[in-house]
Amino acid sequence: MVETLAFTKEQVQRYSRHLIMPQVGSKGQRKLLEAKVLLIGAGGLGSPTALYLCAAGVGTLGIVDFDVVELTNLQRQILHHSYDIGRLKVDSAADTLNDINPDVKVVKHNVRLSSQNIMEIIEDYDIVVDGSDNFPTRYLVNDACVMVKKPNVHGSIFLFEGQASVFTHDKGCYRCLYPDPPPPGMVPSCAEAGVLGVLPGIVGSIQAVETIKLILGLGEPLTGRLLLFDALDMDFRQVKIRRDPGCPVCGDNPTVTELIDYEAFCGIPAVV
Repeated sequence: MVETLAFTKEQVQRYSRHLIMPQVGSKGQRKLLEAKVLLIGAGGLGSPTALYLCAAGVGTLGIVDFDVVELTNLQRQILHHSYDIGRLKVDSAADTLNDINPDVKVVKHNVRLSSQNIMEIIEDYDIVVDGSDNFPTRYLVNDACVMVKKPNVHGSIFLFEGQASVFTHDKGCYRCLYPDPPPPGMVPSCAEAGVLGVLPGIVGSIQAVETIKLILGLGEPLTGRLLLFDALDMDFRQVKIRRDPGCPVCGDNPTVTELIDYEAFCGIPAVV
């Protein structure tokens, strides 16, 4: 029997509010410290998710992003600071997270996610959190997660509205919800339409909660459910999602068995 290492005095203090919870305790905190989570994007959604997972003691956080910090990001991307403008987001994010919790290993993936590299990147992680802001990347992440049977904690935002879910290969995936992408130009990006700065903080925090629940095996994850949030009405609603037996990826007889050209599939270039 392999003995687990005892917590240091500093860890006992740092995670004390987890350790006194009967639902978490030392066993649960050890699960968090041993977990490996991959974050797709270090932007609006990735920022709060990364901050809370890091503070909670998730032992390994991988971050995929190829962009640099811009002044316009700082209205909502709270991983970054004014002095980070011009730096790679993965570098800025790693510095912030290391300052919060030195227990956490931050793995930087400064690449544009693609069909050619995603499988190699996600193989070392337990859970994938999708904080991307475009359809090609969402379909790419979805298909890859289904193929390797890893949970995909989804979040998206637009103006004053957000949504979140957890997709798994056996209970429905992103394609079951959205079989086809919208026509190019129909759904504007945040850069084109804008977004309330605090909105990704709410949705990203929900993604963090769902990720921690999956790690600890607690509660009911958002599998089979889509959580919809309207900030103007302060309204949360849920919509049931059913696995589509005819889904080309997670269905009974999948027709998409290898990754495709997602830019061509969606008609627009993918940007994480």
